[in-house]
Amino acid sequence: MSQYALVTDIGGTNARFALYDLTTNKLSAITKVLISKDDDLLVLIKNYLTNQSISVDMACIAIACPIDDTDMVNMTNNNLSFSRSALIKALNLKQLEVINDFTAVSTSIPQLTDKDLVKIGGDDADLNYPIAIYGAGTGLGVSHLIKVNQHWISLSGEGGHTELPMTNEKEDRLLAELRKKFGRVSSERFLSGNGIVNIYQALLNINNRPIEEITPDVIVKKALSNSCPLCLETLTYFCTFMGRFGGNLALTLNTQGGVYIAGGIVPRFIEFFKSSPFRHAFENKGRMSYLVKKIPVYVITHEDPGLLGAGVYLQNSLNKMKE
Repeated sequence: MSQYALVTDIGGTNARFALYDLTTNKLSAITKVLISKDDDLLVLIKNYLTNQSISVDMACIAIACPIDDTDMVNMTNNNLSFSRSALIKALNLKQLEVINDFTAVSTSIPQLTDKDLVKIGGDDADLNYPIAIYGAGTGLGVSHLIKVNQHWISLSGEGGHTELPMTNEKEDRLLAELRKKFGRVSSERFLSGNGIVNIYQALLNINNRPIEEITPDVIVKKALSNSCPLCLETLTYFCTFMGRFGGNLALTLNTQGGVYIAGGIVPRFIEFFKSSPFRHAFENKGRMSYLVKKIPVYVITHEDPGLLGAGVYLQNSLNKMKE
């Protein structure tokens, strides 16, 4: 058996690859690739392994889509798909685990240290209770952790595709604009890179200004430099909605073990996020506000929690086989 396993974290925009040392539980040779519409996962993996001059016999693929027992895996936010059986055969694998990308992120959480996290409000975590994890990137991922017989079990799901409630007339107008564009409007339509653009363009319409093509990075940059009032309003709405959504997750399973924010967006503007309406929206839960106020929120600043979690997941699977 090889000392190393292949781990991947496949999102809607980027594919990350690494080698996971099964003896030390450390990552190495971390590589990020921008995904194009014609990419083939097997080719990407073979190129990566060739560049590392290594072969592996085990792998864990964390990928941003629902995972079931079928052979084919099809992504939600890009065209990437693959066959499990074909991958096993082509790479001569003894074991292949395929998990949701936020299952991987959640599995990494017990391994994270204080230097991997920024706390935003709340009391100390009570690890006798569940943990919620969510994060905005190309899409909106959601997962939970519950403790069973002193072992953390990840509960995967597609919570990013639930609806996001509005609480006032201004927000109702935003939702109405997105409804014109999408029909049914999921939380992901607000809480993602594209969601930032959706909010900004909705505000343009509401203010009778012409629609402009813009990237989320530009909106964030202008908001942080205070050079565009509409960009600032957009980012403020984004933080508010992140708080409301996170508070809903906290209530759903009473996650006094903490709420963790992953994804590539929020860590880019931590100080703005901390001073934004995020925490107020998180706690603003009417009769249950007293409960949510106690729950700590942590922004994950570790660069590759998905890769780490994929490795830990694979290691846990091997340990179960030995029991």
